[in-house]
Amino acid sequence: MTAPAYQRYLAEFLGTFGLLLFGGGAAVFSLGALQAPALEPIARVVLVSVAFGAVLTGLIYVFGDISGGHFNPAVTVSMAVRGRLPWRDFVPYLVAQVLGGIVGIAVVAGIASGNAGLYSTAQSYALASQCYAWSGVAPAGCGYSLASVLLIEIALSFVFILVIQRVTRPESGAKNLAPFAIGLLLLVTNLVAIPVDGASLNPVRSFSPALLSAVWSGSRWAIEESWAFWVAPVIGGLLAALVDRLMGPESK
Repeated sequence: MTAPAYQRYLAEFLGTFGLLLFGGGAAVFSLGALQAPALEPIARVVLVSVAFGAVLTGLIYVFGDISGGHFNPAVTVSMAVRGRLPWRDFVPYLVAQVLGGIVGIAVVAGIASGNAGLYSTAQSYALASQCYAWSGVAPAGCGYSLASVLLIEIALSFVFILVIQRVTRPESGAKNLAPFAIGLLLLVTNLVAIPVDGASLNPVRSFSPALLSAVWSGSRWAIEESWAFWVAPVIGGLLAALVDRLMGPESK
């Protein structure tokens, strides 16, 4: 039984809100811990990766039967192109995801503002948004070229979304384990990509902190670079839809 439209859109809002609150929160709050010897950079990579993977698993189990559990515009594009999401839901899904991401990271920013040291660090890192070597204004850790960042984001998004396409098919024998498989893969992709560009694979993951940072701190480098983290994951999602169609059989 298909859930009413407002329930699907609310599920996408809440799911993306939770993703940015927990995953984005781990990324932002751990920035302060880097100033102390208690947390090494590699430990932060693991912490943030586990946070994103674990929270996505839980959110899909909760909301997957209502909206499909996208929480990611690139996934929504891929599902719509593949014919598994009605086009009438396409724009409302994107709006719900963007609003959910902004509200989620806004809560994180509000919490961070209660610590002067973390507040300053979070400002310079644009609330842990993603980056590439372009402006020269971005903080340390943005050393990879735009071409490298686009390549890793396209490649990892392609694999990530292709797995989502395959394990969530109605006829898939692994459907009940799909949330676990998707969350685990997000964890692994973050382990690989965080040292390169901060790991996006989700336009809202990058756009929400970049937009809020531009308003909150006046620093615009992240919002100026965020286009890349829309384009690359969407390309990866389109490739995933194409390959899923080639692999068949057609979804019922």
